[in-house]
Amino acid sequence: MANEIKSQILEIAQDLLEKLEITGEVVVEDGEEGSFKVVINTEETGLLIGHHGETLNSFQLILGVILFKKRGVWARVLVDVGDYRKLREESIKEMVNRIVSEVETAGLPVTLPFLTPLERRIVHVMLTGHEKVVSESTGEGRDRRLTIRPK
Repeated sequence: MANEIKSQILEIAQDLLEKLEITGEVVVEDGEEGSFKVVINTEETGLLIGHHGETLNSFQLILGVILFKKRGVWARVLVDVGDYRKLREESIKEMVNRIVSEVETAGLPVTLPFLTPLERRIVHVMLTGHEKVVSESTGEGRDRRLTIRPK
């Protein structure tokens, strides 16, 4: 069953790249917790990633929706190009460590700039069980922000 889903994901991703006139190689792997990871190797990484990963997130959403329409069941698909997601996660973790130190020292809450739901989840998981600070999300949609504050 998983191999059938992977071949459908591969077919859809290749079709989307062709329609976007982007040349690249698509690899589909098993991800965490039953999800699927799609790695796209291309010379046009910047074009596919877009501003702050917006194009990449859109590509991922469209891929997931098409897969859902074909299968009738939602499958979690994570698309990465040029290790963007890995590098972004490392950058977020560095920023959070710096902010946690500030919050611990000053005792004042700090609100982070806009983060995608996946990026907010990274921060929440990272700070779960932290002794001195807690993270919380407030707001709706594009105005949703994550705040790190003292316990």
